[in-house]
Amino acid sequence: MDVIQRILEKEGKKFPGATYAEVVLAPAYENAKQVLLNPMINIHKAHLIMLVEQGLLQKEEASQIMVGIQSLNKKELVQSTYDGQYEDLFFLVESKIMDICGEVGGSLHIARSRNDMGVAMYRMVLRDKLQVAIKSLLSFQETLLSVIETYKDTIILGHTHTQQAQPMTFSHYLLGIYDVLSRDLKRLNAAYDTCNSSPLGAAAFTTTGFSINRSRVAELLGFPEIIKSAYDSISGADYLGEIATALQLAFINLGRFSQDLLLWSSQEFSAIRVADPYVQTSSIMPQKRNPVSLEHIRALSSSGIGNAQTVLQMLHNTPYGDINDTEDDLQPYLWKCLHLIDQIYRLTQVVVGTIEVNEEFLKRRAKESFATITELADTLFREEHVPFRIAHSIASQVVKLSLERGMNASHVNFDIVNEAAISVVGHPLNLHEDVIQTAMDPENFVKIRSLPGGPAPTEMKRGIMERKEILERNNESLQNKINRVTRCLGRLDELAKNLGPTN
Repeated sequence: MDVIQRILEKEGKKFPGATYAEVVLAPAYENAKQVLLNPMINIHKAHLIMLVEQGLLQKEEASQIMVGIQSLNKKELVQSTYDGQYEDLFFLVESKIMDICGEVGGSLHIARSRNDMGVAMYRMVLRDKLQVAIKSLLSFQETLLSVIETYKDTIILGHTHTQQAQPMTFSHYLLGIYDVLSRDLKRLNAAYDTCNSSPLGAAAFTTTGFSINRSRVAELLGFPEIIKSAYDSISGADYLGEIATALQLAFINLGRFSQDLLLWSSQEFSAIRVADPYVQTSSIMPQKRNPVSLEHIRALSSSGIGNAQTVLQMLHNTPYGDINDTEDDLQPYLWKCLHLIDQIYRLTQVVVGTIEVNEEFLKRRAKESFATITELADTLFREEHVPFRIAHSIASQVVKLSLERGMNASHVNFDIVNEAAISVVGHPLNLHEDVIQTAMDPENFVKIRSLPGGPAPTEMKRGIMERKEILERNNESLQNKINRVTRCLGRLDELAKNLGPTN
């Protein structure tokens, strides 16, 4: 008993205990007053308007309550600190409303619970933050398309397993990155659509005996639909997991992209140059141009993966019901993830939008590389009807002989091809010199690969135009979503104003 007495003397004998308040309630209050206050007030307004429309409250009563809502001093609430007098922000706000309008303010809570209110607030906040993230992603894609258009004829070497493989263009690589971002967009849009459903009216989890209109409240708050099951409205957490998973993949993809750019900006590669605003020098080595912006993109993406994984881990092995695990402790991790992805998209946009590509150097490297040797094998098959595996062996022998003699790919000619052919098939070939030179030309290699998805300039041009049209539609779709929420909340404010005190 001595231990219990000592603890209770320090902690207090009523809720909340000092340590519980410090560890749980105070941090939750700080987050709520900064992030959840406006959604809470909008939910109060929408619910009150619906109660009047359904005849569950008289307009005179509702007018008094609306005065209480409209008179809330939001600045004072945001500046307040948790003192334990009320369990959380909800009860404090409810008390403030009743201080202004009297006991009738308690009727605002007819037919609802903190459960459905809480989930609705979380969904409204996440909806807004997803809009911001998606907008930044689309803006990044717009800049990326501009860079792709600039470098659609820029020959570079493509790599497989980190080794020189085949010629391509810089834009061929970037268009691949663009399509990765498009899939990230698809996942974020799907997460947005899942999130943007209203749980309101579910109350604790069984709805209510009052004849409320769930769809009307959803409409007033900009939700296009309600969550059909009241139990799922409160218990479902996969909307959080869907956002976290979409964000994890987005962070992973950004990290992979930044890693490539970091490698290519090294002096050994000398492929790209990061613009001055995004590099730092060394405190001791004056020659250094450190592309630290790319390092931060990579590092911050890794931290975002960690926060998203925290969300998924907090959902793991939790019961399918109303639980704290999905609420005040978890939500800030998603908020931070969404804020971070917005920041990284914007940083990557300006870094990529200002890079310089060492075009002549890369073209020369491609000409000297044996990356075009695939086309020589293909040419032997087309022109000499040599079975492909034999053609592959001859081409491989060309590389071997050239390297033994200190030659690069630009030195390959009729003589060395015939020497290789004799060593493989026992006789020379009848290829003309100009056919061999064409086969070994990186520009030709790229030009003839004009199938859908190939690097040929004609295909790149078509691909860019196609993606521009899709990007325009995606921008329009996002704007429609933003406008819908704005329009609904604007209408909510008008109705709230009209529900003022009667004369």
